[in-house]
This record gives sequence, structure tokens and C-alpha cells, in this order.
Amino acid sequence: MLLELTDVRAYYRQVIGVIQRTIRAVDGVSLKIFDREIVGVVGESGCGKSTLANVIMMNIRPPLTFVGGSVRLNVGKEFLELQKLDRSTLKERVWGKEIAIVPQSALNALMPTLKIRRLILDVVRSHNPDAEEDEVIGLALKRFKELGLPEIAINMYPFELSGGMRQRAVIAIATLLNPRLLIADEPTSALDVVTQKMVLKTFLDVYNKNIIKSIVFITHDIATVRQIASRIVVMYAGKVVEDGPVEELVSRPLHPYTDGLMGSVLTPEEEVRKRGLRYIPGQPPDLASPPPGCRFHPRCPFAMDVCRREVPPLIEIEKGRFVACWLYTKR
Repeated sequence: MLLELTDVRAYYRQVIGVIQRTIRAVDGVSLKIFDREIVGVVGESGCGKSTLANVIMMNIRPPLTFVGGSVRLNVGKEFLELQKLDRSTLKERVWGKEIAIVPQSALNALMPTLKIRRLILDVVRSHNPDAEEDEVIGLALKRFKELGLPEIAINMYPFELSGGMRQRAVIAIATLLNPRLLIADEPTSALDVVTQKMVLKTFLDVYNKNIIKSIVFITHDIATVRQIASRIVVMYAGKVVEDGPVEELVSRPLHPYTDGLMGSVLTPEEEVRKRGLRYIPGQPPDLASPPPGCRFHPRCPFAMDVCRREVPPLIEIEKGRFVACWLYTKR
């Protein structure tokens, strides 16, 4: 096992005048990431996916507050309790070396007034201040070549690159120090279909060439995640509601929310096509005042009394298939 989250809770604290609001963006999430796997994290906007990415990195800044739980990283002979480390230790021992992130917008991740070359030097020297420029650039050129980026791109400004090339450059920079876990936060959301395919291939390249061990791929796009992931984790309103192998989860969703997600997109499975396109009625809850019990119950066609009172546990009902739903839990 590479990473383990146990009952992780991370909330946003908002103060409006004399009123304080607590947004429970990640609320009791338990998750395991193993070596040599690509895990897709899916769900509607606002369900806590991007906050989960920050929690995995332990990149916690106000108004986000880490409330409880543990984030344990396997570093060979021991597990690091990341929530117990300060930012300077995380920067020295974890960020870039063990875990790296590709953020949502590549253009925002790259300083527009600095050439890619300078950005690469800044990233590497933040970990190794004595790194020689020729050595760093040589390493970067090798990585660019591995990922199909032209060498000339290293001496260009971000605005001189296309959207796809910027995203691939960010991937190259994020993997320079060969981190074992790469988090991709909506990396294809602003790209056209052709460019999306190119970027997905870049992620598969860094994975298949063993540059990184595992990927957490965050997206709201089921069709995209099917092309890259071996396992899908479904989030709803700050909680994990289902976890399982990608093809099993797509063709035979267990949780009513997952079933609604699959029904809202076109898929090649005949049984899915026969059901036709559907939508999930209602709106996701306000995470400042989520409903009691199962947070999906106001939108669920199968809601029972227990769903309105008690939070269902995430249980394994088949090998590798987890679901948090009272329909599958013996009472």
C-alpha cells in the first residue's frame, strides 16, 4: 500500500460578519491507494474532489482546516503521518519527491512572465539549492523527450505554448523528481477532445514508463476516467459512496448516486443504452448544513427511514467493491 486515508475530515471555515460557516468539504473519507494503480475520483462539482487532492498532499491553508483523521504515506521502512508534519518538512520530504500534483489550470500553474526553463530550475532548486543548472536542464530535456515534448519548448514562455503543450509541460515538471504518487486535478477539463487524448496519453506514458508508481485522477467526466483508470472512487457531498474496479462499477453500479451518474452519460454497454439517458433530480446539499443520515437521501428514489437518520458505513460487499448504502447493509 502506498497511501492510506482514515476518517479524514477537512472543513472550510468562513466568517461573514459575526456569522461563521463551516463547509464540510471532506467529511469522514477513508481511502487506500496501492502501488501500480490509477484511481479515478469522480463526482459532481462541489463534492469535495479538489479538497481531497489538497488533503492527500496536506496542502492545508486557511480557510481550509484539517479537522481529524490520518493520512499515512508508505516510505519504505515506515509510514509517515503527513498530518503531523509541518509545511517545511512536507516540502523537504514529501512534496515533489513522494507526491506531486498537476493542478486544474496549467496556465495558472505556470508563471506567465518566466520561461519554462526558469520554472524548472526554481522547482528543482526548491528541493536542492545546490543543483547545477546544466544537470537540471539535462534532466528536464530527457523528461520532455520521454513525454513527446519538443526541446525548444523549454526556452519558451507559457503563453507561447498551446493548451495541450502547457498541460504536458506541467506534467513533465511535476514528475522531474520521480514522485511515486501523482495527483491530477481535472487536468483535461478545459481542453478539446483531441488535446484531451494527447494529455491522457502523457499520463499513461509517465505511468507505463514507471516514472511514477500510481496516479489519482480527479474528474467529473466518466468517459475520460474510463480511458485511464483501473478503479473508480465515487464522491458525493464530501463522502465516498462507492469504490470499485472501473468496468464493474460502470456496468453494474451499486449506489443509487453512482447509478444516476452512469445514467447521465452515454456509454457503449448495451444494458446502459437500453435504459436511456437519465438525470438525478434535485441539487447537491449545502455542505454547511448537510442533511442528516445519508446525504443522498433527499434525491434518492430508494430512501428509507434509516437513510434519513443514520450515516451508512462504507463496507466491502464483494471483493474489491465497496459501497456506503443502507440497501446493502444488514440491520
